[in-house]
Amino acid sequence: MLPVTILTGFLGSGKTTFINYLLATDQTKKFAIVENEFGEVNIDGALLNQSQTLELIELSNGCICCSVRGELTEALHELLDKIEKGLISIDWLILETTGLADPGPIIQSFFVDERIRSEVYLDAVITLVDAEHIMLQLDEHPVASVQIGFADRLVLTKLDRVDDAQKVLVLDRIYRINTKASLLEASFGEILPESWLGISAFEIDDELDLEAKSFQFQPDKATFSFQPFTSNSEQSWNDNIRSYLFEAGALDLDQIGEFMTMLVERHGNDMLRYKGILAIADEPKKLVIQGVYKVVGFDYGDEWQPSEKIISQFVVIGRNLPFETLLEEFKQTETYE
Repeated sequence: MLPVTILTGFLGSGKTTFINYLLATDQTKKFAIVENEFGEVNIDGALLNQSQTLELIELSNGCICCSVRGELTEALHELLDKIEKGLISIDWLILETTGLADPGPIIQSFFVDERIRSEVYLDAVITLVDAEHIMLQLDEHPVASVQIGFADRLVLTKLDRVDDAQKVLVLDRIYRINTKASLLEASFGEILPESWLGISAFEIDDELDLEAKSFQFQPDKATFSFQPFTSNSEQSWNDNIRSYLFEAGALDLDQIGEFMTMLVERHGNDMLRYKGILAIADEPKKLVIQGVYKVVGFDYGDEWQPSEKIISQFVVIGRNLPFETLLEEFKQTETYE
C-alpha cells in the first residue's frame, strides 16, 4: 500500500521549507507531493526544489477539505493508475494542505473511497505551528486550533523569533489543545524525516504518553534532546478545542461499551481525535480504543506488566464537550472488586 502523510499548518508556518528539507535529506525515496493552493496560481508548488525524486500534483483554486475535495479523490486515482501501469514508482505521498484547511474532511477522504481505502495507507497528520504568530492565529482563526487538534506530531517552527517567555506560553497553549501529539522543535525546517514519517499513527497501539514535553532537534548531532515543561495552570485561553482526559481504574466491559456507544453517537461530530488505553476487569490485556469523529476502532494490546499501574486513560481532543457530566458517566463504568 502507498503510505501518505498529511502535512498541514496555518498560513506561513513553513510547510514548503519543511518539505524542501525532506527532499534534500532523504533521496532514497521517490516522493509524490500533492500541493493544494487556495488561489488560481499554485505558488508553493513553484517553490519546491523539484528533482527526479519528486512527482508533483497541483490542486489549485480551492481547498481539498471542501470545494475541490472531489479533485483530490480523482488525483489519487490517477496516481494509483500510473503506479499500476508502471509509468511511475512512488515510495511515499505527502499531501500539503492550504493554510486554511480543516484536516477532518481530508482524513475522511482516505476512509470513504473503496479503492483509496484498499490501496493507500494514511500514516499520520503532521501540523506545523508558527511559534511567532500562533497565539494571534488561535485568537482570530478557529481552524488553527482544529489543525493542532488533529495532529499526531506538532512541529514548532520559527522559535528563533520568540523569547523563552513566549515559547512557554506557546507550548502551554498548544499542549492544552492536544496532549496526545508529540511536540518537535524544528529550526529552518530541519528535522529528522524518521521522526514524522512512518509513525503509523492510525494503527491501534497501546502507547499513550501524556507528559508535557517537547523534543528539540540538534542538526549537528542529528538527535533530539528531551525538553520537559510545566503547563501554566494560572493562564486560561478561550480555545473551543481542547484535550479532555478521562481516568479511572479497571472498567466493566459491558458498561464501558455502552458509554462509548453513547459518546460517539451524541458527540462524535465534535471529537476530532481520541485514544484510550483501558483496563478491563478480569482481562489481562489492555483494551485500546482509537478514533476520528464517529469512526472508531478497538483491539486488545499487550498484557499489563506487574510494574505498571492498572489505570484506564482516555484522551479526547474535542470541541465544547460537557466534560464534567461525561467524566462522571465514565467513572460509573469502573468496578470496585
